[in-house]
Amino acid sequence: MTHDPVTRRYTEGDYARQNPDWDSADSPWKAHQVLGLLARHGLSPASVVEVGCGAGGVLSALRAQLPQAELRGFDIAPGLPALWSRRQADDIHFTLGDYLASDEPAPELTMVLDVLEHLGDPFSFLARLRERTGWTVFHIPLDLSAISVLRERPLLHVRHKVGHLHYFTRGLAVAMLEECGYEIVEARYTGASLNAPRRSFKTRMAGLLRQAIYAVHHDLGARLMGGETLLVLARPKVAA
Repeated sequence: MTHDPVTRRYTEGDYARQNPDWDSADSPWKAHQVLGLLARHGLSPASVVEVGCGAGGVLSALRAQLPQAELRGFDIAPGLPALWSRRQADDIHFTLGDYLASDEPAPELTMVLDVLEHLGDPFSFLARLRERTGWTVFHIPLDLSAISVLRERPLLHVRHKVGHLHYFTRGLAVAMLEECGYEIVEARYTGASLNAPRRSFKTRMAGLLRQAIYAVHHDLGARLMGGETLLVLARPKVAA
């Protein structure tokens, strides 16, 4: 692990230096997306694990709506415990380490939010996770679009700034999950470029055009213009 250039970004502090707040400003928005998804399917999990929890903002935001649930977060970045200490009042258990290498019991719900695009081998991760999860919520940025490929700079930016190694469209993300043995219960766009916090002025202006194209054909608009993320509710496929 110490010589792995993928994990070193997080274990040696490079990610934290470039993103000191660990995108905490987006956490309430992500939690709202997750809660809406659970509500649509009548799910109220008694135990939740977030793999790659960062500063723990999503789990903290979930606490008010899941007051009795056991909430646990896992991450590998050594600097995070200092941020987790601020969440002590929220009764969340955090662990510095690899969830898949732990002996923690499988929760009713696993959250994998903005993680798959950072992994060197997301296929192996998903295959291993499948053995330790039931309901799973994935949040996946859809960086790949016609415009991002033509310009290329947006893809290089998310690679260098936040460590995205893999780029997805909706179809590619869903195909990967299915290939790794997951049943997709729901996959929906979040409208991130239109309603997520911390949008730049340029993103807000482009959002007007995106909104018009999305109204005609959302899938086509996302593949053309980008600016979307995918929220997925999945569970391991049952062998026939």
